[in-house]
Amino acid sequence: MIGDYRPGTTWLHRLPAGAKLTGLFAIGIATLIVRGPLASIAALAVAVALLTWAGAGKASFLGTSLRSLRGLLVTASVLFAWQAWQSGWPRAIETVGDILALALLATVVTVTTRVDELLETITTGLRPLRRVGLDTDRVALTFALTIRAIPATLELAEETRRAAQARGLERDLRARLTPFVLRVVARAHDTGAALHARGVGD
Repeated sequence: MIGDYRPGTTWLHRLPAGAKLTGLFAIGIATLIVRGPLASIAALAVAVALLTWAGAGKASFLGTSLRSLRGLLVTASVLFAWQAWQSGWPRAIETVGDILALALLATVVTVTTRVDELLETITTGLRPLRRVGLDTDRVALTFALTIRAIPATLELAEETRRAAQARGLERDLRARLTPFVLRVVARAHDTGAALHARGVGD
């Protein structure tokens, strides 16, 4: 759901992007300082509540959110089992709880904030670093390309999977991986050519 802004009227939508990013950063630091499974469970509960609030209780929104996080949930399950075996249940709950809480909170930020607003906030926050030679416009462009490239790449992966499935080759790794890599490289090349034509990077 990166870059997937969902219009709404909740207080989360009205909150400035700077406040959301600052809050996300602060909570990320807090998860490193405050230890223990109870703190992780509390953070996860807050993240779930905020995500639910961001969608104003819409079942379709919550369903989309859960589907978009399936890969993360599978990875978290494997990590939980590993941590429980290696370090015990408390450590497993703390580690996985922190990861899921931060992922959900980041999702809240992206679905309640327009991409342009996020980029403007990041550029403004980095502006003081111009004195040491940082090109804030180029940093903002990098963020913009990354935010837009991730969903586009996932879309290419899904299109490639469907194409292989239509040919009866859904279990053939080469039939899925080779076209996917070629399409991703081609899109990256086209993006680079478009930027070069506009004088970016000269």
